[in-house]
Amino acid sequence: MKTPLLILGLVLATAAASSVQPAAQGPDGKALYNANCRKCHGVIGTPPKAMKAKFPKIPVFNAEFIASHSQDSIVKILTHGKNEDMKSFTKELKPDEMQAVAAYVHEIGAKH
Repeated sequence: MKTPLLILGLVLATAAASSVQPAAQGPDGKALYNANCRKCHGVIGTPPKAMKAKFPKIPVFNAEFIASHSQDSIVKILTHGKNEDMKSFTKELKPDEMQAVAAYVHEIGAKH
């Protein structure tokens, strides 16, 4: 009689374990940055010389930039654009993806 109870217990434990789903992972800020921002802002947040020549006001994502730009302000720039040089990314990025990009910009800015 103990063997059927043991088997039943194992079946129930296996069923319970398989019903647990991993937590949903958020958007990959680095991948989104590389796909949408890297061309102009550079791999590590330093714009290439050609972009700096074309857009003199383009920022470097360094400690100074991070100190003066919260993640929310970066999302605002991604949403609305900034001057004639920085377009809105509402067609390319969803709000949660913009948050992920802003977090990644802060991450690379902290490394400068």
